[in-house]
Amino acid sequence: APSNPDIIYVGTGEAAPRGDMTYGDGVYKSVDGGRTWSHVGLRDTRQIGALIVDPKNPDIVLVAALGHAFGPNTERGVFRTADGGKSWSKVLYKDEQTGAIDVSFDPHNPSIVYAALWQARRLPWNFSSGGPGSGLYRSTDGGSSWTHLSGNGLPAGVLGRIHVSVSGADSRRVYAMIEAAEGGLYRSDDAGEHWGRVNDDGRLTQRAWYFSTILADPKRLDTVYAENTGLFRSTDGGKTFNLLPARHGDHHGLWIDPGNADRIIEASDGGASISFDGGKTWSTQHNQPTAQFYHVSVDNRFPYYVYGAQQDNTSVAIASMDDEGAIVERDWYDAFGGESGFVIADPRDADIVYGSTENFVGRFNRHTMQLQVVSVWPIDASGHAAKDLLHRFNWTSPLIMSPFDRDTLYYGMERLYKTTNDGGSWTAISPDLTRNDKSKQQPSGGPITKDITSVEYYDTIFAIAESPLARGMIWVGTDDGLIHLTRNDGGSWTKVTPPEMPPWSTVSMIEPSRYDANTAYVAVDRHKLDDLKPYIFRTGDGGKTWAPIGGGLPEGAFVHVVREDSARRDLLYAATEAGVFASFDGGRHWQSLQLNLPRSPVHDLVVKGDDLVVATHGRSFWILGDVAPLREVSAAAHASAAYLYTPETGYRLYYPDQVDDRPPSGQNPPAGALIDYYLPSRPTGTVSLDILDAAGSVVRHLTSVKPQGAEQPPEWPDQVHPVDTLPASEGMNRFAWNLRYDDPTQIPGAFYAGLPPRGPIAFPGEYSVRLTYNGETHTAPLALRVDPRVKGSLEGLKQKFALSMQVYHDQDALHRAVNDIRALKSEVATALKEANGKASAAALTAEGGALIKQAAQIEGLLMQVNIKGSEANLNFPGMLNEQIYSFSGLLDDADTAPNAQEIETYAGLHAQLVAQLAAWNTLGKSGVASFRAHAQGAGQRAGATSTAR
Repeated sequence: APSNPDIIYVGTGEAAPRGDMTYGDGVYKSVDGGRTWSHVGLRDTRQIGALIVDPKNPDIVLVAALGHAFGPNTERGVFRTADGGKSWSKVLYKDEQTGAIDVSFDPHNPSIVYAALWQARRLPWNFSSGGPGSGLYRSTDGGSSWTHLSGNGLPAGVLGRIHVSVSGADSRRVYAMIEAAEGGLYRSDDAGEHWGRVNDDGRLTQRAWYFSTILADPKRLDTVYAENTGLFRSTDGGKTFNLLPARHGDHHGLWIDPGNADRIIEASDGGASISFDGGKTWSTQHNQPTAQFYHVSVDNRFPYYVYGAQQDNTSVAIASMDDEGAIVERDWYDAFGGESGFVIADPRDADIVYGSTENFVGRFNRHTMQLQVVSVWPIDASGHAAKDLLHRFNWTSPLIMSPFDRDTLYYGMERLYKTTNDGGSWTAISPDLTRNDKSKQQPSGGPITKDITSVEYYDTIFAIAESPLARGMIWVGTDDGLIHLTRNDGGSWTKVTPPEMPPWSTVSMIEPSRYDANTAYVAVDRHKLDDLKPYIFRTGDGGKTWAPIGGGLPEGAFVHVVREDSARRDLLYAATEAGVFASFDGGRHWQSLQLNLPRSPVHDLVVKGDDLVVATHGRSFWILGDVAPLREVSAAAHASAAYLYTPETGYRLYYPDQVDDRPPSGQNPPAGALIDYYLPSRPTGTVSLDILDAAGSVVRHLTSVKPQGAEQPPEWPDQVHPVDTLPASEGMNRFAWNLRYDDPTQIPGAFYAGLPPRGPIAFPGEYSVRLTYNGETHTAPLALRVDPRVKGSLEGLKQKFALSMQVYHDQDALHRAVNDIRALKSEVATALKEANGKASAAALTAEGGALIKQAAQIEGLLMQVNIKGSEANLNFPGMLNEQIYSFSGLLDDADTAPNAQEIETYAGLHAQLVAQLAAWNTLGKSGVASFRAHAQGAGQRAGATSTAR
């Protein structure tokens, strides 16, 4: 709200009706600057085109609601509230086919409002923009009543999408971008009484149903902005336009600061950008996780890569983990180039990637950076109706690789095609598997302009899946509601469509079971028929009979994909328009698995080992790491006490001590082995977790109590401090063991160049986890394996681990000695203070001073006592503690044997340490004992605080 920035209104649902648009549920309001939100109505509007707030009264709001994009409804048009959303009035309405796309105030007089109605309808096989319901309207009473503006220079005939904007420099100047036979930019200089077309530049008017945004400058009368594939600006009242160097292309939203017209925010298919200099330069869009993915796949690398094609952008191949601690640009590349189809890496060589988009199929070789076209039908079909084409194909045409033969690919158009030579040639292995209804293959668009991009091509194959258990057993689903099955690689086909499936449904995805060849799951999508109900079907007899299993999903969560878990047969995952859901009983019941996943459509997901990889359509890729606990949910649910889940296999990796995870970056999985446990209630005492080696020795002990002791003050902003306190909340808890042994004894107040000394990384092998809670003990096995990228024997690593353990024990002994020395110095100082003024003071002072001097000499050789910062060693040379600390860091480098010089060097350090520890031991046995005896003889309290030997 211009009068109160803490009050914010949001209208939900996309109003540019592309085939992949998502719906909303009305208007939300925040009164605390966006920290919290409440729903304030208009739930069935679904698609809201514009929302404006009165500049003086934050309770007055007008909403332009398009309504259902895929069917008729009455909650559409212009709505007004005067009480902050408590109640709404429908103030401008035409019919159930027509909604509102834009509404705009006169910046100088909020009683004057302009609005545009738009008659538009999308079907799976067609889209229409324009009709008798479309028109431009004006209100002079703040939106309570309206006058239809027509004639007087406005285009005659059928109108389509319209956007309107009033100049901030003069209320009489009004601009309207109008889709019509005589469409273009229209201008009025008398507040809408008379109009004239000032520009019909095709760059501004093309695909008017998708773009058409117009915005007048708030200060300059003749300056106006137009959005289309590019961002354009006119400085002569709209007569001519120049292209601005905005980021990306396909522009849909624009805001200009009313107080500073050089401050602009624009939104395109690449994201949002800001300009502070009137559009000369723009901020980056590479800091917004807003990718819209259609599908997701993974490869067999370690760490694995995630692949997908994103709407109006590139395809993506990105690592699931980075060895430097954050997933950044070096982990990403464009693997294919298409925006809407499938991307699949060859499991034998992940740098060979296949992809599909529309009727284009390609093979990308990252070794040579060449993309080879291997399409079945390599022709540009843009602008041609599906009925006139040799082949019909989908916008997101399916491409799969056989699980039995990686040289075999299948690709779907109206028939199923197969190649066994990397796409060198293709063979049709099926007849037309669609309904081939020519009435649904007509030109898309109209009645004003056509728009044929293949998004509306219909009667096409939409889903292909080969059974992982039976070679040549292939399921095919179509966008017109048919399912076929072959058991002989296309030799013969059987129609196995579920009779309960409503006609003309889209078979979005088929999941053959990995446990039984005759079992399969089908996700069915009918939202383009204005049906948002979730549909999932299951067969256990090869498609002879089907059972619906999507009934437990909520209304509106229409299903894109259902997947079977790779380790538990009755555990299913569903990717829906409303997020991710899981079923633990084969689909009879479902529950949300949203957790911290942003509210966004989820178009695909895949189970990779113990990870669930998700492709959202608006918030990029997400990974739910280690779903192994979900496989034990039933057992845990029946446990009345705490429950320790079996951890996934851990890998011996070297996690960095410093991580630059500033945006733009992806989040790495937690560093270490993940340990999950359930606590039935908040514990009254301490919860502890022990990691034991194969011999039963505890190598790491952790508790829910934060360790006490001095911590080195932070100095480096990117330093990653280890988590050493167990979470102990009621319910689920997760802790990542960083694979290290317990830390050696620490020296309070010591400074190091990096993190304080830590225990060595555990050696690969069999470990166990022991959880103690309220007197109960629970154990589970934990396997730790070497990094799969490391080849060769473990002999070298054994040598390095042995040296690491020697360094570890030496550090512990050194630190104990320093702490004992400091305790002795404190003890002596206390004794001398108490002896002051007594007869024995002089002799005791002489003996104590000599003892402190000897101890300090040993301390000064054990560690550099003058270091008070991480780089103070450049002024004060490092002693044994600093040298051994530095050497320990050298061992955290690779799973290889230490070289001869490392062994030789550390032997020298170890010998020096042994000598100083021996000196301290001798001093403890003689000098310390003598001083204590004399101090006690003088009546002092010597020996009360020191642990010196």
